[in-house]
Amino acid sequence: MRNLMRSSWSRLCGAAVFGIFLLVLSTIAYAGGTLRVATMGEPASLDPHKVSGTWENYVVGDMFVGLTTENPKSEPIPGVAESWTISEDGKTYTFKLRKCTWSDGTPMTAHDFVFSMQRILLPETAAEYASLLYIIEGAEDINQGKAKADSLAVKALEDYTLEIKLAGPAPYFLALLTHYTAYPVPKHVIDKVGTQWSKPENMVVNGPYKLVEWIPNTHVKLTKNDKYWDAASLSLDNLTFYTQEDRAAVQKRFRAGEIDVAMDFASDQIGWLRKNMPDETRIAPYMGIYYYPINTSIEPFTDIRIRKALSMAINREAIVDKVLKTGELAAYSFVPPGVAYYENPSEVDWKDVPFADRQKMAKELLAEAGYGPDKPLEFTLRYNTSENHKRIAVAIVSMWKAIGVKAELFNSEVKVHYADLKQGDFQVARAAWIADYNDAQNFLYLLETRTGANNYGRYSNPEFDNLMREAEVTSDLKKRSEMMQKAEALAMRDQPVIPIYHYVSKNLVSKKVVGFEDNPQDIHRWRYVSLK
Repeated sequence: MRNLMRSSWSRLCGAAVFGIFLLVLSTIAYAGGTLRVATMGEPASLDPHKVSGTWENYVVGDMFVGLTTENPKSEPIPGVAESWTISEDGKTYTFKLRKCTWSDGTPMTAHDFVFSMQRILLPETAAEYASLLYIIEGAEDINQGKAKADSLAVKALEDYTLEIKLAGPAPYFLALLTHYTAYPVPKHVIDKVGTQWSKPENMVVNGPYKLVEWIPNTHVKLTKNDKYWDAASLSLDNLTFYTQEDRAAVQKRFRAGEIDVAMDFASDQIGWLRKNMPDETRIAPYMGIYYYPINTSIEPFTDIRIRKALSMAINREAIVDKVLKTGELAAYSFVPPGVAYYENPSEVDWKDVPFADRQKMAKELLAEAGYGPDKPLEFTLRYNTSENHKRIAVAIVSMWKAIGVKAELFNSEVKVHYADLKQGDFQVARAAWIADYNDAQNFLYLLETRTGANNYGRYSNPEFDNLMREAEVTSDLKKRSEMMQKAEALAMRDQPVIPIYHYVSKNLVSKKVVGFEDNPQDIHRWRYVSLK
């Protein structure tokens, strides 16, 4: 009996140990493999000076690395720059660069950053995001064709020492440098092949993954860059990005195991997902604004009464609570809550007016502007292809109908949609902005006259512009915040944009993906991810 018990106990212990071994083995991340990501949009380009969307950032963000880069929480950390010093007035940054190479083995130096920052600002580059770098001394004049590129205050003091002088102190500057506008591009390749440099057969990068294949409207494939300075830390061998925009189709592929990460999902699926895939469904606070820009450069939208009426007639709470149902916040300000050094975003002054009263006020404003039952306001509302955007647009058109407005819906794929917005080819449209860095300026600069193409509605208010320029050169963070709050109050009075809701990120992440961290900017660098 004693021997039988000992034998049974031995078998039981053996089984337990083996079970624990299998459990541990199942949760260990292994080196290698291919991560498959649905980005929900076709890139307009893979040249970092030619991109402008989050869907493109998911791809180019692991092909290139700037002076600083992001950690898994999307916080700025050293990139090509190993260290830096900042002058007492906060306007001069001196960077010490690591010794590294491009993916073709060519040494990378401070001169590459000088070339790259000059290139993106040249008018002939036509970079839509160039204005993001206007904080650098001389940048705006170069971009507007008023000065030569070499007047930019970005200088190579030595091969591995770079100096950048700013027009004013910018507490967000190190975070700004993580953005693709500040990525280096290979001068030695561009000099040789020109605009063809970003084709797979020519493209040279400095980041952890390099381009292998790009089949438009299908996928982009990257593979590990063995010349990357920290290649030994990379787990994944390859990355495949699927550019499909149909969220329902992407969800089916995710459920079938064909996709590991889907960067968004249709909100009307939230009930099913929470019940059937709770661990894979990731919802988190997101520093972004969903809004409708109004083309203030064309009639009848030059009239503030019309813009205000359209905004007042939207029941934002109904949209977030009944249409989306995923935790978004109704927006009455352009800057989201929780932004650094900006405690109280300026909201519209009618926020607390009961909705029925707002509808009545909206009708009165339209009547003052000459519109009513015998002459209804009519226009086209544009949105880019997405089940979510369509459902929101349908709801808002219904709300506008209640005040006598007739809006027709028009949709197009994301690349075409934003190209039209930047050309000013719209009346009212859907848009969104996700923070490039944690600062209110990154939202409000979209409404400055000098911003150009990203100021979709061509809003121009000299008082707003002056406040933003004054804030740009103010080192006192409290005073700077107060100036931007005054500027935002002007914009919320003028309503060149209709804030609708502040975002949450909505992603589907397979259980076998390790290292995907939710963060307020929803920026994910795949170099930190592995598969188990």
